[in-house]
Amino acid sequence: MKALFLTLGILVATVTQAHNGPAVPEPMELSELLTAFGMGLDDAEIVVEKVTDDLFVLFGAGGNIAVSIGEDGVLIVDDQFPELIPRIEAEINQLGGKQIDFAINTHWHFDHAEGNLVLGPGGTWLVSQANSRRMMQDDHIINLVGTAYEQKAYPAKALPVITYDETMQFHFNGQQVDLMHFGPAHTTGDTAIIFRGNNAVHLGDVFNNAGYPFIDAGNGGSLEGVINFCQSTLAEIDEETVVIPGHGPITNYQALVDYTAMLTTVRDKMLALIMQGATLEEVAAAKITAEFDEKLGDSSQFINRAYMSMTHNFVDR
Repeated sequence: MKALFLTLGILVATVTQAHNGPAVPEPMELSELLTAFGMGLDDAEIVVEKVTDDLFVLFGAGGNIAVSIGEDGVLIVDDQFPELIPRIEAEINQLGGKQIDFAINTHWHFDHAEGNLVLGPGGTWLVSQANSRRMMQDDHIINLVGTAYEQKAYPAKALPVITYDETMQFHFNGQQVDLMHFGPAHTTGDTAIIFRGNNAVHLGDVFNNAGYPFIDAGNGGSLEGVINFCQSTLAEIDEETVVIPGHGPITNYQALVDYTAMLTTVRDKMLALIMQGATLEEVAAAKITAEFDEKLGDSSQFINRAYMSMTHNFVDR
């Protein structure tokens, strides 16, 4: 394994100097982007799924929201969009909760953290890994391949007021809640949130259960990092753990095992081609994801961002 990383490190240094990769698409306005991805906010319905008596998942437009409700109050993981906060709060009230006391951002992307713009000024304590807060402080272009979005810096009141580097704990609603960061993965600031009492984990977009993952290679994410993050999370949970993805239905430990194995298979095939000098176009033409495409869908964005993460060390600006 050390030899693999050493070889890959040499390769990255060489290829990065050789070319700069495809041009970043012109960024869209958020409304245009949401329309392009079929995410309407006006008619978005908030759907609730119960995990345990005090842990729920809310599905709407954007990343899945975990909600812990108990005697200490309400803690949520991710908060979607400002326009949806009243509907999210209404569902929490129906479940027996009141105001949202804490909101943990699994990472800084708009479809998971834009609700900060309402919750922070409203008095909710915002929490994230330190790198996510740092990314929220500046403008960043997210290259989605074929389109892009420029996420603007958040105002001070929408920034996390509590951050951590590698691990931290909450003791909330009668259980221990572990926040864990295992290095750059989907982004540079991802967090796995493990509800120990409920035996559940929310992985944000490190785990996409609706298709292939998006790797924000232009802002420090990497395929190798996603694999490492998933493996590290698996070591912290057990075969009975409920797994909450960033997108897609709630699932289980085995699904995360299979997802990690798929990523590892694709990584190995891609690395072999890269070592032979294959271009992005040649890797795409090799159809290295063919055995998974029927289940996971179009892999073109995934291949593009994974390839760039394995051959470049740069930030799209």
